[in-house]
Amino acid sequence: MQLIRFDWAMKKILRHKANFDILEGFLSELLKENIKINRILESESNKEEENDKYNRVDIFVENERGELVIIEVQNTQEYDYFHRILFGTSKAITEYMKEGDKYAKVKKIISITIAYFDIGQGKDYIYHGTTNFVGIHKKDVLALSWRQKQLYHANTPAKLYPEYWLLKIGNFKNRINDKLDEWVYFLKNGEVLEGFDAKGLPEAKEKLNEMKLDETDLAAYRIYKRRMHDRASEEYNKELDVRFAIEDAEEKGKREAETKAAAEKEQMILEMYEDGMNIAKIAKFTQKTEAEVQQIIAKHKP
Repeated sequence: MQLIRFDWAMKKILRHKANFDILEGFLSELLKENIKINRILESESNKEEENDKYNRVDIFVENERGELVIIEVQNTQEYDYFHRILFGTSKAITEYMKEGDKYAKVKKIISITIAYFDIGQGKDYIYHGTTNFVGIHKKDVLALSWRQKQLYHANTPAKLYPEYWLLKIGNFKNRINDKLDEWVYFLKNGEVLEGFDAKGLPEAKEKLNEMKLDETDLAAYRIYKRRMHDRASEEYNKELDVRFAIEDAEEKGKREAETKAAAEKEQMILEMYEDGMNIAKIAKFTQKTEAEVQQIIAKHKP
C-alpha cells in the first residue's frame, strides 16, 4: 500500500485535529513519553507560499504541557542548516514571550529534523542534543537547586533549554529493533509493514493512504511529487555540471602542462645542439628518436 509522504501530510493532513493521533504517536515514540498535542501553531516559517519549492516542510505544535515542538522535514543539502535550526528555536522563544514577561515564562522548545540529506558526519541515524553544564574540574553535571526543581519540575538546566533531535534517514539500514525504528522505516520507505504497531503508525496506515485522497488533494499531491522529482533532477544536473567543469579544468590543465613540458624539452634540445652535442647523444639523453630531434632542430633552425 502506497502511503502519502510524511512531509506533504504535515503540510496538508496532519494539521487537522482529527489527525493529531499520527503526530502524537511519532512524538511519543521519539521522546519516549506519552505526548498529547494541544494545538497547531503558525509562524512565519511554516506558512505555505505559492512559490514554495518543497525543499522543506515544517509543523509547529504546542503539547499539553505548553512545550513548543518544531518538526521539520528537510529534503536537500544546506550547509548552514545547524545555524538555521538554532535560529528557529531562538525565534520560537521570542515569538511566544510576551513583552514584560518574567524569564520563567520562556517556553521549552523541542526541535526535530527529519533529514533526507547528509546533515553532518556521523554513522548513527538518530542524534539528540541538549545543553548541559559540566564542571571542568569535577566533571559533574550542574543540577538545579531544590527550590528550582519544585518551581520548574526539572532536575537540570537541560530540561529547560531547547533540545534537538536529528534523524538522518539515509543512514537507516531498514533493520527494526524497536518501535521508533518502525517509524523511521515508514519515513524512509513510505510504507507501514504488517506487524508494525508503534504509536501512530496504524492511524498513519489508515489515514495516509494515497487512494483515499479526494480529487483536489490527490491533484495537489501529484503536483508535489512532480516538483520533488523536478528538484531532484535539478540537483542532479547541478552536480553533473560541477563534475564536468572539474573534469574539463583538469583536462585543460593536463594539456597545458604537456604543452609546456614539450616546449621546455624542445628548448633543451636546441641548447644542447647549439653547445655542439651530436644528434645521437641528444636523442639518447632526451629519450627522443634521432628523426624527432632533427625535426625539432629544423623547425627552429631552418
